[in-house]
Amino acid sequence: MATPAKGPAEGPCSTRPEGPEVHPVDQKLHPSRLVPAALQHIAAMYAGVVTPPLIIGQAVRLDTAGQTRLIAASLLIAGVATLLQTLGVRGFVGNRLPFVNAASSAGIAPMLAIAETNATGDQLPAIYGAVMVAGVFCLAIGPFFGKLLRFFPPLVTGVVITLIGVTLMPVPVAWAQGGDRTAADFGDMKNLALAAFTLLVILLIQRFGRGFVKQVALLLGLLVGTLAAIPFGMADFGALRSAPVAALPTPFAFGAPEFQPAAIISLCLVTLVLMTESSAGMLAIGEICDRETDGRTITRGLRTDGIATLLGPVFGGFPTSAFAQNVGVVSLTKVRSRYVVAAAGGALLVLGIFPVLGAVVSTVPMPVLGGAGIVLFGSIAVSGIRTLSEAGLDDSSNIILVAVALGAGIIPLAAPGFYAGFPSWAQTVLGSGISAGALVAVLLNLFFHHLGTHGRQAVALKSS
Repeated sequence: MATPAKGPAEGPCSTRPEGPEVHPVDQKLHPSRLVPAALQHIAAMYAGVVTPPLIIGQAVRLDTAGQTRLIAASLLIAGVATLLQTLGVRGFVGNRLPFVNAASSAGIAPMLAIAETNATGDQLPAIYGAVMVAGVFCLAIGPFFGKLLRFFPPLVTGVVITLIGVTLMPVPVAWAQGGDRTAADFGDMKNLALAAFTLLVILLIQRFGRGFVKQVALLLGLLVGTLAAIPFGMADFGALRSAPVAALPTPFAFGAPEFQPAAIISLCLVTLVLMTESSAGMLAIGEICDRETDGRTITRGLRTDGIATLLGPVFGGFPTSAFAQNVGVVSLTKVRSRYVVAAAGGALLVLGIFPVLGAVVSTVPMPVLGGAGIVLFGSIAVSGIRTLSEAGLDDSSNIILVAVALGAGIIPLAAPGFYAGFPSWAQTVLGSGISAGALVAVLLNLFFHHLGTHGRQAVALKSS
């Protein structure tokens, strides 16, 4: 991991302390600087926050009201988790860094596998039961997680992050075709044309946009694509008319949680990966902000993840982890104040309390989401490839490890019925490419680099 350049930041977004005793992380900026900086964080993360509820809601066939409720819950939990992380309770929870927490895309594939192995009505309860136990699991091992990090080097996390992007790619492809496979116009050329137009808009903004405009290319693509769909009658604004203006999420609105062992194992495997990702993010943000990130800081940060993941399902939330894109925003803008990110968290909380704002997302046509989703999930895969490029792939054992783990993760995608003859618990664990790939990567890392081969550990860990 390259260490960002230290020293004073230049330009209108710099956070040079006004007093020598105020660290940039603890500096309280004037609203004229704080608000634009907070908006950049919201723009960078918003699409990622609403992606899990959109995908899961579609998979379990929620109506518009249920979909809106899921989105509102995701925004609410993201806001609470981010506020808890940035402001914290000293010595117990919160890393007190400019660090964003929200629902992670890594949990989508395992949750889809859980939904597929449960009957209608039991899908969300089974998912939420597994997520709650995963939260308890995170809280239990968080204080000792530093000792487990050596089992999750970039070699392993790179495989998992790559699989997140690859295994989720069928989702935006289906969106681009219309979303509903049973609809008469599924795959119609008008749907594909709208998806392609949205993708083209995003590419043009990325090519010719500058600064903030370039950072919000996804959101602008969604807006332009939706506006283009209106003249063709492809945009439905019914959700805005029916959604309540303000409402607090109802506890267990989708049913009491169900605790299924196979589902729990699958989510706990992914939780280990999420904890690794969060730990790496905290170390990175510590370097960017020039503030020491020790074991206690990481423990408090992971405790925030665990609390949010445990309590999130009560209101309709999903597994919570770090948002890497917001680490990038801090690095790019050099605005290191944690109060900027806290303001962004407060805005997300407000968005979650007003379902009508969350319903705006439901008005975006599926083909428009498909065009943007190809960029979103493709970028996740690229992040994994970048991690793998730093993981010692000049070593033949590492090449074999990555090859087999990726192969195991792609099996459910290439042959969806491959595990049809397996017991239901095995279908849940192995039917998710992410959990299957993570399991194989961890076991092979143990085999090649830990069991009686102490000299080889440096190869796997050199970039951790």
